[in-house]
Amino acid sequence: MRALIRFYAELKDFLPNDSPSGMVVHEFDVPGSVKDAIEGHGVPHTEVDLIVVNGESVGFDYRLADGDMVSVYPVFESFDISPILRVRPEPLRDTRFVLDTHLGRLARHLRLLGFDTAYSNGASDHELVERSTGEHRILLTRDVGLLKHSAVTHGYFIRSTDPTEQMLEVVRRFHLSDRLQPFTRCLECNRVLQEASADQVRRLAPPRVLERHDEFRHCPGCDRLYWPGTHHERLKELVELATKAEDS
Repeated sequence: MRALIRFYAELKDFLPNDSPSGMVVHEFDVPGSVKDAIEGHGVPHTEVDLIVVNGESVGFDYRLADGDMVSVYPVFESFDISPILRVRPEPLRDTRFVLDTHLGRLARHLRLLGFDTAYSNGASDHELVERSTGEHRILLTRDVGLLKHSAVTHGYFIRSTDPTEQMLEVVRRFHLSDRLQPFTRCLECNRVLQEASADQVRRLAPPRVLERHDEFRHCPGCDRLYWPGTHHERLKELVELATKAEDS
């Protein structure tokens, strides 16, 4: 038995290079779920939002039959496709992330933009899945296998290996350009920063910094102090890139 499966848009990123059209032939002896068939060709279920079989939308539990024509579409975060049957829960409107251990610099960039971003360089796959599901966080990873975990409902495979490009990729993917709140989170521990005067942070700031600045942001979690130093212009450039990310 066989079914034809066509993957659309960025879902083709997961297919072998010899499948540029997104069309694959799925051969099987025993009818299985369309979810298993999709992941069998390397596409994590978290990347899929709509499946159409022979002209009708179906869920992940649909059992494939000989001759089925299957169309698989990526996640539609920016608009509602009801009453078509979505194969996963609605998008997370309160956008929060958890990142795998290989995305430390991306975590800092997302925190710079003001997004609640959980990250630990020692987190196991099990811990990542638990945080994603238990705290309703979007799991960002470079590990396709991690996104195939059955418990994960919201996740995204990061294509780029460059941290700045990764940041722009996430902003575009989840349509975040108009939701930025830059310089409001600690880059180290993710806590929301508090505004503070020079008098309030005198014990933390070097004397030369106190001479030049009178406004600071203080992290109540790790006691880190932030002020517009020499690195601030570079950070502002990153924010500017993110603001314009969806225009390109």
